[in-house]
Amino acid sequence: MKCHAWSWLWCLGCLAACHAAAPDGLDLANPDSAGRVQLEQVQRVGSVERARDGVLQQAYAFQPAAHPWIVMAPAGAAWDWSGQCELHVRVQNAMPWPVTLDVQIDSAGQPLQASVGLPAGPPQTLVIPLHATSPRDQGMQVGPPMPFADHGQPTLLATAVRGTPDLRHVRAIRLGIPAPQAVQTLLFGRVETAAAATTLHDAYAGIVDRYGQYTRRRWPEKIDSDNALRVADVAGPLATKPAGLDRYGGRLDGQNMRRTGWFHTQKQGARWQLVTPEGYAFFSLGVNAVTITGGRSYVEGRQFMFSELPPDRGEWAAFYGRGDNRNPEQGASQGIGYNHGRWFDFYAANLYRRDGEGWRDAWRTRTLERLQAWGFNTIGNWSDDALGRMHRLPYTRSINIAGDYANVASGHDYWGRMPDPFDPRFVQATEVAVVKASADVRDDPWLLGYFADNELAWAGSGPQGRWGLAIGTLAGDAKSPARQAFIAMLRKKYVAPETLSAAWGIALGSWEALNVTGFAAPVPNEAHPAIDADYSAWLRDYADAYFRTVAAAIHRHDPHHLFLGGRFAANTPEAVAACAQYCDVVSFNVYADLPQHGFDASAMHQLDKPVLLSEFHFGSDDRGPFGKGVVSAWNEQQRGQAYASFIATAASAPDIVGAHWFQYTDQPVSGRLLDGENSHIGLVGITDIPFGGFVEAVRAANLKATRP
Repeated sequence: MKCHAWSWLWCLGCLAACHAAAPDGLDLANPDSAGRVQLEQVQRVGSVERARDGVLQQAYAFQPAAHPWIVMAPAGAAWDWSGQCELHVRVQNAMPWPVTLDVQIDSAGQPLQASVGLPAGPPQTLVIPLHATSPRDQGMQVGPPMPFADHGQPTLLATAVRGTPDLRHVRAIRLGIPAPQAVQTLLFGRVETAAAATTLHDAYAGIVDRYGQYTRRRWPEKIDSDNALRVADVAGPLATKPAGLDRYGGRLDGQNMRRTGWFHTQKQGARWQLVTPEGYAFFSLGVNAVTITGGRSYVEGRQFMFSELPPDRGEWAAFYGRGDNRNPEQGASQGIGYNHGRWFDFYAANLYRRDGEGWRDAWRTRTLERLQAWGFNTIGNWSDDALGRMHRLPYTRSINIAGDYANVASGHDYWGRMPDPFDPRFVQATEVAVVKASADVRDDPWLLGYFADNELAWAGSGPQGRWGLAIGTLAGDAKSPARQAFIAMLRKKYVAPETLSAAWGIALGSWEALNVTGFAAPVPNEAHPAIDADYSAWLRDYADAYFRTVAAAIHRHDPHHLFLGGRFAANTPEAVAACAQYCDVVSFNVYADLPQHGFDASAMHQLDKPVLLSEFHFGSDDRGPFGKGVVSAWNEQQRGQAYASFIATAASAPDIVGAHWFQYTDQPVSGRLLDGENSHIGLVGITDIPFGGFVEAVRAANLKATRP
């Protein structure tokens, strides 16, 4: 095992040191039994009662307050829990709604803290691992639903625990409800530690079946046999030739626009339009990641999570592979366990079970039929290239610029550091990437255009995040080409270092003092407005260099097709303005309830450039995967309602020319390879069965947005 599984190693060591008797226990149904109990904005209610299973419980009413607590302390100076691995609390939520319970264990070390959602219903055992842990340790972003039946007993595990307590000197246990607005009543019984460290393992054991589905729940599209997989959705939707549209999906009922033979943009009155090669308005409704490779999840080291993995030989060998997603400079992969080694592709295996040897071609034909029947007209980013070559739907291409060039940390390096566009090696890498991406499509009129990279870290995090790239440039390597360009800009403006020193309010005896690795750049402040102005100028220079370089390479190697921008997530006004100058379309990955809540629509209108919403989605947790995506809905029905509202708003906006859903297939229950994401955000499940109610809502919304 590697470091991502340290919690299991910790527990194994703990088991070796465990002794039979736990430290003195507490019983909140009999608070005088051991230790001391203090109530802070909490009242004991009524008398002790016996639950149906015979266990004694006492009701406690948490009053409206900033943070009411039940505080349990030892009779002596501290408890010694050095041989213990879990804290067990008997609890029942007496309210008709879920209640959040905070648990804090105070010790000589850092407090151990957890927050859990207590569902309304019967009593259960709340289990707190006595060490930091999270679903990320287990290789996924979101853990399995709680409570679960652990050996027949209702058990609520705190899957996310933080802190590093000193278990030899435990001083208090705190149970609280954060800022209740009304009285909340919970029933508690015995509170005790346990030497065995089995609950965390049991919570994840056997949670994925042979088809990649969650084992502990049912939903309408779930299947339980190969035959059910083969006959599900066997007819599928039939895509009829749309009336009133040209061959690319452009609307024939509108005013004729330029006919160039390629997709292009054109402003018609106050409205921006994408225009098909035949000269008709086209609102791009796309789907990202339409691919057969989306069902891959690491299995090495955590086989206990999977109830029936096929053998890695014979016909199933083709669905196994090996990978490694350990990247110390990429925030997305930090803290993700089981992030390398052998993986299994559940989605592709299910396609093989369904269609046999010709499963790839069968999937491509079926998928294009579905997308057209559901009202989509574009194949979005990261999709199977073969789908575009079939010339049934327009498609996009991604230019992924990779190479051994300098980079800059902005402080929010989720997908990695920012490329240094002032490095000649970046220019060379861009040239190589554009040549590769355009080689077989530069003369294809079905290509909508190119995206460059994805969600680059144009800004840092926090209130001063806008300046992260400027501060990171000055804090980086002294030989960084970006740093040299920034210093050159400052020297040209200020000439003497003393002038810059006065403008920024810093001590700077020479220009050489600025050119050192790790320079502590000042944060903009009201007393020194020049910092703000200089950083803003630098951010624009940086963005200009990036977008100018990429645009020039695209125009050299493919003068026909659109540059669709860089798929902004974190961004700055300077980066967006530079993109608008050099790109044909500015693309934003918008995760919000409505498009205008995810980007600065007013600023884009002033820049007078068309906008493509290159990613959006709504997820729920009622179809298997545990995560609800970036923007969540309560259930499957509300997913459809949210989609319809988003698309209607986008289609009515004069600057928006399209919206692309992320993504075609649900993410694996146990987490995708890249970063452990495991959300229900697909049009189809891991079994390739469509979510019928949702796709019907999608179809209705799409047809309303694009049909005459």
